[in-house]
Amino acid sequence: MKQLVIGILAHVDAGKTTLSEALLYTAGAIPALGRVDHRDAYLDTHALERDRGITIFSKQALFQTPALAVTLLDTPGHVDFSAEMERTLQVLDYAILVISATDGVQAHTETLWRLLRRNQIPTFLFVTKMDLPNPGREAILAGLQRQLDEGCADFTRRDGAWAEGVALRDEGLLDRYLETGRLTPRDVSGLVRLGRLFPCYFGAALRLEGVADFLQGLTDYTEAPVYPPDFAARVFKIARDSQGNRLTYAKLTGGTLAVRAPLSYLPQTGGEVLEEKVTQLRLYSGAKYQTAEAVSAGQVCALLGLTQTYPGQGLGAEPPAPPPLLEPVVTYRLVLPPDCPAQVLLPKLRQLEEEDPQLHLVWDEHSQEIHARLMGQVQIEVLQRLIADRFDVAVQVDAGRILYKETIAAPVEGVGHFEPLRHYAEVHLLLEPLPQGSGLVFDSRCSEDLLDRNWQRLILTHLAERTHRGVLTGAPITDLRITLLSGRAHPKHTEGGDFRQATYRAVRQGLMQAESVLLEPWYAFTLTLPAEQLGRAISDLQTMAGTFDPPESDGTWATLTGTAPVAAMKDYPLTVAAYTRGRGKFA
Repeated sequence: MKQLVIGILAHVDAGKTTLSEALLYTAGAIPALGRVDHRDAYLDTHALERDRGITIFSKQALFQTPALAVTLLDTPGHVDFSAEMERTLQVLDYAILVISATDGVQAHTETLWRLLRRNQIPTFLFVTKMDLPNPGREAILAGLQRQLDEGCADFTRRDGAWAEGVALRDEGLLDRYLETGRLTPRDVSGLVRLGRLFPCYFGAALRLEGVADFLQGLTDYTEAPVYPPDFAARVFKIARDSQGNRLTYAKLTGGTLAVRAPLSYLPQTGGEVLEEKVTQLRLYSGAKYQTAEAVSAGQVCALLGLTQTYPGQGLGAEPPAPPPLLEPVVTYRLVLPPDCPAQVLLPKLRQLEEEDPQLHLVWDEHSQEIHARLMGQVQIEVLQRLIADRFDVAVQVDAGRILYKETIAAPVEGVGHFEPLRHYAEVHLLLEPLPQGSGLVFDSRCSEDLLDRNWQRLILTHLAERTHRGVLTGAPITDLRITLLSGRAHPKHTEGGDFRQATYRAVRQGLMQAESVLLEPWYAFTLTLPAEQLGRAISDLQTMAGTFDPPESDGTWATLTGTAPVAAMKDYPLTVAAYTRGRGKFA
């Protein structure tokens, strides 16, 4: 039996959770269909989700067909919780992208698509709400091929024209098809796995229309991954159960893992390697779970007993995940009640930061304030509710500040010395600019004849363990490759902390010599509004120094697509809602 981890993604309100319910019900995993509007959906397990009618936290469900065992990961669709969704992508074998037939491809749908292609995740599409007024199957498919990929193909009509269209996606397959006149499921699944073909299904999940055919397609046109024998696992989520137990959600990508097995790993803050035992393995499905004595490669489980794991971490032979692409660009000050000292609340809030690392909680020693990075108003309200429910503290959030970053314009070498009495360390670093969005990359080209390998690893750990700040505004640096070129240690007087100081000084000295560049965050937006208000929108965007493509209009509605500085556009969605009387859509 094939075992797959499949994620389900969509723009908010596209019908993602409804399709999840339909798949579970059709496969016999749940006895009755739940509904989001009835607050009884199987995967909406948190009170916040039932109250708001949206998915906020990623969850998993298990179901089987005669030939397929699936771990289904339901992800948030609201843009404010994109970080939670992006972390889930790290462990997916396949993805389901849900499109609403009434709304088509939205701006956030295109963002999801780019993330899926960046992570090279084979993708199926399900167009739901076909029972509601829509442009029609052919028009929707043409839109998917135009806005997403030409490889989107209608799999609900598998006739001769369909087979020929599929064969055209690969030259070798086309030759075989012309000779034999047929396609095998393996031919099709190979194209899907390589990202050359994207099966599209049409239906109405609420009425179960097209769901059984879609489930059969998942069975026929997917391939089980091949895993190595050595233990490996990827951590993608940290959470806590109702008793406060810390849960490390991970997918095994190699070997097996048993209860009481010792695990060695390096904490995110660096330091010594920890060795801890897994005290329990849980296989969750919705709010319930079953314990297991052992899990094997391809399974997703929650591990108990690990105290310093973090999302994106690789365990065993698994490498760490790349940095996230989507991140908040505004920081907010948390205003605490007078009877709640910040020093008391901060350690508790660190639990929330473990669960959502993108919060980036910062303690300002000078002002004695706590700051957090947040994506938008909905996440602010959810954070306030979580703090109130978990810690019984009513927190207010003030107006946010824009998060700038810094990089450099040309390569530069930085040298750091640390040489007080009976201490010595010397570090030479090369700082090189990288393309936008690369983040920070650390490397070593230092010979072991000059510096022992253990010292080199320590220097790379010190580079990764802190947020390095630029010299223009003190903003975090990004898009740099920092390479260790050389270093020196004293056989008697060098200690580990000496290289920490020398490393920090080398980075700082290099930045002081370099030509620094300030990076301002910009939003990519799609604005849809009544055509009569197009002039107002264009005037506003020009005032903000935004850029946009020529507007598209059908006489009733107009759409503008472009970019603008976050500083100017931060509150503009509220302005759009006001002057369009709620009819405008900003994404």
